[in-house]
Amino acid sequence: MATTNKRARLDPALFDLPVEKMRAGWYSDAYFNHARATLLQDGRHPHVVMQVFQKKHAWLGGMDEAIAILKLCSHGYDGLEIRALHDGDEISPYEPVMHIEGDYTTFAHLETAYLGTLARRTLITTNVVHVLQAANGKPLIFMPARFDHHRVQAGDGYAAYVAGRIVGAEIGVTSDEQASWWGGSGIGTVPHALIGAYGGDTVLAAQKFAEWAPADMNVTVLVDFENDSVNTALAVAAALGDRLWGVRLDTSESLVDRSLVGELGDFKPTGVNERLVWKTREALDAAGYERVRIVVSGGFTVDKIRQFEDAGVPVDAYGVGSSLIRGSNDFTADIVMTDGKPSAKFGRHLRDGSRLEPVE
Repeated sequence: MATTNKRARLDPALFDLPVEKMRAGWYSDAYFNHARATLLQDGRHPHVVMQVFQKKHAWLGGMDEAIAILKLCSHGYDGLEIRALHDGDEISPYEPVMHIEGDYTTFAHLETAYLGTLARRTLITTNVVHVLQAANGKPLIFMPARFDHHRVQAGDGYAAYVAGRIVGAEIGVTSDEQASWWGGSGIGTVPHALIGAYGGDTVLAAQKFAEWAPADMNVTVLVDFENDSVNTALAVAAALGDRLWGVRLDTSESLVDRSLVGELGDFKPTGVNERLVWKTREALDAAGYERVRIVVSGGFTVDKIRQFEDAGVPVDAYGVGSSLIRGSNDFTADIVMTDGKPSAKFGRHLRDGSRLEPVE
């Protein structure tokens, strides 16, 4: 049996839900509100079993948040019986992840909200698991915050954190909001904007950043500002010495780094490619900077990371952004029993929920 600590759920209060609006059906597809109003006018309170599932092989995210929606925003949670899987559980196509049993009118208005939550968070958790598996346990910097609305950050960051627990790999997120549900904090490198603010002088910006940075911060510097990553990496390493933790390669997919101009012909030279990483690693090692790590970012996907790992490219950590929030992992909810009798629509039925655990 799993330990209590391992199976603990997040406190519903953590999610800071707009409870009154949710309870009023503000976030619901109108037809659920209309269905509830119809039942209430008719005086009908059907006792139903609602079964929630999705159609892919995935890793579950958003369950604690979905439960919080039901706990805080239903009209009579005490009358409901809920059984559910946990965030991070590996799930199969059509496998029930949650059963909700009780008076349908008490929770009919919440279907849109809890399904949308499960869909979004499961997508993130599953995408991050795939990337971490491809990266062979190397650390991941979760970097999609700038590509989406700020209100999704906390839940997405936690979904990424759950994926890290699944794989047993280190996850870093780039904003404090993304880390807020587990008590972490955002991490970050010396950005292009700071380099620009110092007139394009990467070394000067790195020095000033290092002077400001807390002693326990791993100082990592972007080295592609002048499109001369190898030489910039060496210059930064010489200037910062032991204070430098790593350099980050982030060359645009539309550019060829200067160090590769004389080697064109037998590989794709644009962006952060295998040869650029090797040249940077070899140059740092030759100059005595073997301990300086190399972080790569810019257009990295599961497939690109897998190619790098299969080729043994000397990357120490991957920064991945927009690809982690792309795709879909849609959930469905069906009433499969009503007043003790089967009532599923054609093609659906009450599925085995033996893995589901009671929700207190």
